[in-house]
Amino acid sequence: MEMFLSFKDNISMVRDELNAEEKFFENAIKTERFFNKYKTQLIGLAVVVVVAIVGNVTYNYIKTAKQESANAAFLVLQSNSNDQKALSDLKDNDPKLYDLYMLSNAIKKGDVKALEELKSSKAFAVSDLATYQLASLQSNLNGLNTYANGEDAIDKDMALIQSAVLLMEKNKIEEANRKLASVSSNSAVYGVAKSLMHYGVK
Repeated sequence: MEMFLSFKDNISMVRDELNAEEKFFENAIKTERFFNKYKTQLIGLAVVVVVAIVGNVTYNYIKTAKQESANAAFLVLQSNSNDQKALSDLKDNDPKLYDLYMLSNAIKKGDVKALEELKSSKAFAVSDLATYQLASLQSNLNGLNTYANGEDAIDKDMALIQSAVLLMEKNKIEEANRKLASVSSNSAVYGVAKSLMHYGVK
């Protein structure tokens, strides 16, 4: 009886193995048919994936190399602002950092022409600061007012104070006080605005 059960178990095991092998071969045939049917599309997809990976690796390599070159050029310019090769390298490899560097120089030198050019910069904050610095440098009341009315003006409160001072010089005290009253109470220059309102010409 025990031998019969053991034999029965063996037959069952062999049958299970044959079924598993049959399913494996069946799946292999289905896979081969699927591959043959869609071979061109699958090869195309594989090529696209490989090209995307290679492209991404190349892009990252070029980006890193450009950044390193820009940083090296920026360091050279810190010690020698007349180095034209470093200036050119910085402009080619990181135009935004170049604009920021040019803004810093333009502010130091009071370079109106450079500030005018930087007003159209795509670099974050450069255009904004160049616009403010230009109006400030030229004591341009209209320019300061236009700047201060801008939605995201970085130096809005400073522009308001400068506008107020220019108005005081023209003896337009009420208008000046309105400008000073517009300075945000959270601003670092709020105290200056209050002092001007208190001690300014009444």
